Order: sequence, then structure tokens, then C-alpha cells
Amino acid sequence: MWSLRFISAQALVSQPRVARQSLEGVAHNLYPLLFKASYLLEQAEVIRVLLECWPLEECRLGALLGPSTDHPDDLRDRACRACLEACVRGLADHVLRDGGQRRLRVADLTGVRDVQVQRCPCGRALGRWGRTELLARTCCELQAEPRGARHPIEVLTDLFVTKGNFEVVVRALGPPRPAPLRVHCLSFRADSLGPSQLLHVLRLAGPGELRRLDVVHNVRLHAGHVQQLLAQVGFPRLISLTLPAKAFDVPPACTLAPSGEDPFLTSIAWELSQMTQLTELSVAFSTLTGKIQILLGPLRTPLRVLDLAHCSLNHADMAFLANSTHAAHLEVLDLSGHSLVSLFPSTFFRLLGQAAQTLRVLTLEECSIEDGHVSTLILALSPCCELRELRFLGNPLSARALRRLFAALGELPKLQCVEFPVPKDCFPEGAAYPQDELAMSKFDQQKYDVIAEDLRAVLLRAGRDDIQVSTPLFGSFDPDIQETSDELGTFLLQAFKTALENFSRALKQIE
Repeated sequence: MWSLRFISAQALVSQPRVARQSLEGVAHNLYPLLFKASYLLEQAEVIRVLLECWPLEECRLGALLGPSTDHPDDLRDRACRACLEACVRGLADHVLRDGGQRRLRVADLTGVRDVQVQRCPCGRALGRWGRTELLARTCCELQAEPRGARHPIEVLTDLFVTKGNFEVVVRALGPPRPAPLRVHCLSFRADSLGPSQLLHVLRLAGPGELRRLDVVHNVRLHAGHVQQLLAQVGFPRLISLTLPAKAFDVPPACTLAPSGEDPFLTSIAWELSQMTQLTELSVAFSTLTGKIQILLGPLRTPLRVLDLAHCSLNHADMAFLANSTHAAHLEVLDLSGHSLVSLFPSTFFRLLGQAAQTLRVLTLEECSIEDGHVSTLILALSPCCELRELRFLGNPLSARALRRLFAALGELPKLQCVEFPVPKDCFPEGAAYPQDELAMSKFDQQKYDVIAEDLRAVLLRAGRDDIQVSTPLFGSFDPDIQETSDELGTFLLQAFKTALENFSRALKQIE
């Protein structure tokens, strides 16, 4: 229920002209209330004026939009373009304001969540990439205003840098003189950048304050680049690190010693061990056969989040994981792409047993889990009393096996979300696994709908209608990929063209 104060604030901001004229007489402690009311109603003009006149020393977006006693609704999943643009413009107006007090010192623009379906009335979102470019361009515009530098604002933000906004971000982060808006990056995501570009922009972004670093998709790194990045830049406060596919491959010009020792991996592991706050590590699609102990053994803190999808793990790797200190602290674990139940049944069983009291999210996609493995899987999952999400797409399971599994899943008290594969009954007989996208889409939709409804009924009879079940054929929604899909598509086409040109050149040399 909304408080009378919030209803009054909503009434005021619904009339922008009146609100603007009344601000001088508004108590300072009511500004946060007016801000949230303006955001709810998408009154961008009022938001901009509020930030221009902000009388408090701090303005933290996540706290302003979160639940409160006056308004319990959570607006942090509304990445409304008009409102967020007004916030940044309002900050610029604040540092350039003539006369009056300028008390604002810290503006925290983090805390907004990017979701698939926008709840704001306009439905127009400004994603992380767009927010990065907006802030960067605003910073560049203000660099020509020396009067703004006398009252600078420290801006805390999450940056998403690609080839498309690299230049403007570099200009914003590295001004030749003190800037009115001083950007402090807490979270950094990089895509479609070259290794040298990544190194350059990270140095400017203030790596000493960085808490999360995601280097993804089309940033082509090998082990030499990763070692250089960690050794030369340094991330003392990093909590979460994501590296792209093949990030641990030996550099092309290097060969390993006859003993097989990998000096790059050893050096990377040592650098990671110096990050005393690191608790989240994602190294999916890197070949790490027999190397997990070398990589994770030196870490000083137990990992809470670990993504080893498609890393070609062997028995020694699984045995280390199951017996390591990390196992008892894992909250999120992805072991997709490994035949866990058939190749490593005992170590997989032990790993889940060790993680049972903490594990919240488990992903086992394309793990060759067949009908004959369901009993073992049920037994392994049964102690996982904290499990909230289970994803096992891409496994060749029949409808009958899925019914057995779902009956067991209904016993997990905190389970909320299950992503299950299209039953193999819905595909032509003899369909191969793992499936490519074309084969994955060729199934009997009508038969699938009947089976899916039957599986929901299994949960319903167990009194578990609170569990959401789905089959996202092409993966879960990724707002960052969605926002930059055009740029990434262009990047991939250019890479394909370059590969063809190199291939043609090689053929001509052979001839």
C-alpha cells in the first residue's frame, strides 16, 4: 500500500510546471520520494530538474527505486530510456548550475536491472550499452566546460564497451584535465574489442575499484593475453571474472615444454590467487583437461560461482572439484558439456553432496543424461535442499524419464525454476545428440505441448505449482546481446570475410 506522502508526491510531479516552481519550498528529505514518484510516472522533465537541484550529498539510483515504506514496489527493473536519459542530463545540469548550493558529490547509477519485458508504460529501454554511451558522450561534452570541474561529481557506474562505443568511452575516461563528472567503474563488460583495446580501456577505467569483469564472445584472447591483462593491469578488489572461449589456449607462436607444463596457466593461477575477494569465475568453452587443480588450487577464497561448461574435464579434474574447499561453498555451478553421470558418477555424486547445503543454481546442459541415468541423477540431487534453479536442456530424455525426474524435483523444497529438454519422443527416431540449432527446431510441437502439460500436472499433484518450467530452445534472454545484436552481427560478418580472404590467399600461395 502506498503512503499518503507518496500519493501526494505523485500528485505534485504529475504536473511538471507546478513541480518545477515548487521545488524551492520542498524539504530536502522529500527529494528521494519525488524522484521515485517521477520515475513511476515517467516524468522525465521533473527527474531532470530534481537532479539539477539535488540538495543531498548522495544520489543512489538503486536505493531510490527500490522498495520503501512509502512505496513498496520495486522499480529497479525499469530501465526506462526517458527517465535514465533525464538522470544523466540532470547531473550535467547540476555541475553547470549557476548560483545556489551544489552539495551532490556521489551519483551511483548502478542497481538498474535489464529485463526482457519492460514494465514501464513507454516500453522503451536503455540497456547497459546505451547507458554507457550516454554517460560517455555527456562526459565528453562537459570536458569543454571548465566551470563544471570546480564542483565535480563522482559517478559510479557499470560500463559495457564494444567497438561501437570504444572511442567515446576512452575520451570520457581519459580527459586531459579534471572532469565535472568523474566516472568510477564498478562493473565492466567488453565485447568485440581487440586485446590491445581491452587493455587500454581497462587501464583508464580504474581497475583498482573494479568489482566485476566480463570479457565475452568476440574478444579473442589467448593465455598470453590473459596473463598480460592480470599481471599488468591488476584487479585487487575483483569479485567476479568471466573470460571468453579459448582464453587458456597457448599463444600461436609458443610451444609447451616436453614435460607438458604450461607456464601461462601457472602464471594466471598465481595472479588469480592474489585477488583475495574473487568468488565468481567463469571460464566456459576453454580446454582445461587435467588443469583444474593448477587453476583453482592456489585460490585463497572459496568460489561461490563456477562455470566450467564445455571445458573437457577429465576424472582428475572432477575428483579435485569434489574434494576441494570450493565444493562446500558453491552456490552457482555450470558443468554443461560433460558426460557426468556416465563417466564420473561417483565424483559427481560426491560433488553435489558437498555442495548440497549451498547450491542454488545448477546447469547440466548437453551432459548426455539418458533415461538409464535418471535414478542416479535423482539420488545426486536429493540432498540439494537449497536448489532454486535447475537447467538440463539438450539431454536425450524420454517423456517417461522426465515424469520420474519431475516427481523427484517436486520434493526439493526451494526449487523455483526448471528448464528441461524437448523429450526425445518429439524428434524423429534416431536423432543425434548434441543437436545443432536446425535439428533442435525440428520436433513435434503438438506432442511436446501434451508432454509439457503432463509434466506440469506432475508438479501440481505434488502441490508444487510454484515451480516454473520451460524449454528455451535457444538459451535464456541476454539483454546485453539483445542490445548489441546488430553490431555483433556486423563483427561476425567481417570476421567471416577476413577468414575467407585468408583462405583464398593461402590457396593462391599453394598454387
